[in-house]
Amino acid sequence: MDDRLSIRVNVADRYYPLKIERKDEEKIRRAARMINEKVLQYKQRYTDKDVQDFLAMAALQFVIKVIDNEKKNDMSPVFEGVKEIISELNEYINKE
Repeated sequence: MDDRLSIRVNVADRYYPLKIERKDEEKIRRAARMINEKVLQYKQRYTDKDVQDFLAMAALQFVIKVIDNEKKNDMSPVFEGVKEIISELNEYINKE
């Protein structure tokens, strides 16, 4: 049984046909809703710009959030600290 679904998603007053995994439908529709909300905010704030500008600004804002979240989830400093502690413990154990 094919678990794919064909949907149409509205982004900035344009419809895009997508073939997606059924389990991803809610996530994709939510993403489109978030983009539309952000575009609407920019439309209300800046009346002399066009939709392309609003989409670019929304994309920039969302990607900045993604980058910030990647930094928050970066565990490499923790792993480096643990490696240092293990190394120090091994040195101490080998001396004894």
